[in-house]
Amino acid sequence: MNTHSPTRRQWIVLVSLFVLSLPAVTPRIYSSDEIQYFAYLRSLWFDRDLSFENEYRYFYDRGVARSDGFHETFLELRTDAGRRINFGTIGCAILWSPFYAVGDLAARATGAPRDGFSTPYLAAIAYGSAVYGWLALVLAIRCAGRLGYNGFVGALAVWLGTPLAFYMYVAPPFSHACSAFAVALFTWMWLRVRDQWTPAGMAALGAAGALMVMVREQDVFFGAAAAVDFGVWALGFGPWTGGGSRSLKPKVQSVVTAAIAFVVVYAPQLAAYEIVNGHFGPHASVSNKMHWWSPHIFQVMFDPQHGYFVWTPLALLAIVGLGMLATRSRKGAILLLMVALQFYIGGSVESWTVAGGFGQRRLVSISAALVIGYSCLWSLARARAARTALVAVTLIAVYWNLALTAEFATGLMDRQTLEPRRNAYDAFVTLPRMAPSLAYRYVFDRSSFYKPRS
Repeated sequence: MNTHSPTRRQWIVLVSLFVLSLPAVTPRIYSSDEIQYFAYLRSLWFDRDLSFENEYRYFYDRGVARSDGFHETFLELRTDAGRRINFGTIGCAILWSPFYAVGDLAARATGAPRDGFSTPYLAAIAYGSAVYGWLALVLAIRCAGRLGYNGFVGALAVWLGTPLAFYMYVAPPFSHACSAFAVALFTWMWLRVRDQWTPAGMAALGAAGALMVMVREQDVFFGAAAAVDFGVWALGFGPWTGGGSRSLKPKVQSVVTAAIAFVVVYAPQLAAYEIVNGHFGPHASVSNKMHWWSPHIFQVMFDPQHGYFVWTPLALLAIVGLGMLATRSRKGAILLLMVALQFYIGGSVESWTVAGGFGQRRLVSISAALVIGYSCLWSLARARAARTALVAVTLIAVYWNLALTAEFATGLMDRQTLEPRRNAYDAFVTLPRMAPSLAYRYVFDRSSFYKPRS
């Protein structure tokens, strides 16, 4: 028996908790980002044209997409190819497609409109995102096991103590739960491949990397960190299979097979870029809002209103654990580099505040790394006092995340900024007073949380 893997009872708990949590999934679309990712799937499934005019018009006409600038950006402007702009990517559509097929069957069986927009279709992608978020945790546990840690507690902490929960249950049509899964898959594959870097393993890693980048473009930086690991090994800092051979040929073969696999799997995204934008790349406005010296990196981490560690203090514990792991192995150092690169790219974007979204949502992608880091910290906290302190801090961090989620959903929070003093008061004073009425609304009148506010 592998003592680094969760016990059978722990796996049963994880599965049971996920199944019991499924009624919490919200099957609706309400933001422009969600519409863009969904538009790929609906257009490919029903129209097969990647022309998003009718998808955008559907949500605009029904008052779903009425944010400032939506009509101008998505229903007036056009790309060089004459299509409506879409800043999203095709990866979520690919991952959601099996669930969308189930939604199509459900629409046929129930008599719901078979238009791609009705409740069975939206519910399908919402539940699909929840499944992928949970699978991200499962893969993270597997990754922790390969590094010698039982990831059960770490998975529970990250599940409940980070914005992953929000993007699994409250706003699943965003790309973030799918991103957490794709990155976890890539991380798991990297940990399996890196001991030998064989051509076959590198091909699998390249394919996983392509899927990851098709879900969210900035996740390519996880691949950059893995490339650093390969480079360190290829330059002679690690043994080659079969006795430490320094031959160049197998290393070149590994790189070539990884590149070929990446291009083959990434081909749908390249085709989508060409059809939608008229060239093999994202819309020009995406690169125009980037500043590659990352002027906002420390604000992304510590800003009082938008900083990651203010919204998600549990992540600080997990990153401390990654730092400890980094002192023990190159694997830990590369994982820490993966996280650092996500802070770097997050600080490079003009819209670094992600105002209007829940927390630093772009960092949901580091969920697997956080599970590993927390698992390392949990393992090292062997003394009773240390373990008790870690549990206490973790419970406070988890409650803070769940309380902010409730504040966000109920309108107690200004959705553009976090006000730490006010939100702390609401979290620890106002919400407990409101708990009975909120529970009643959640069970019997959940739609009341989503009515437009005056």
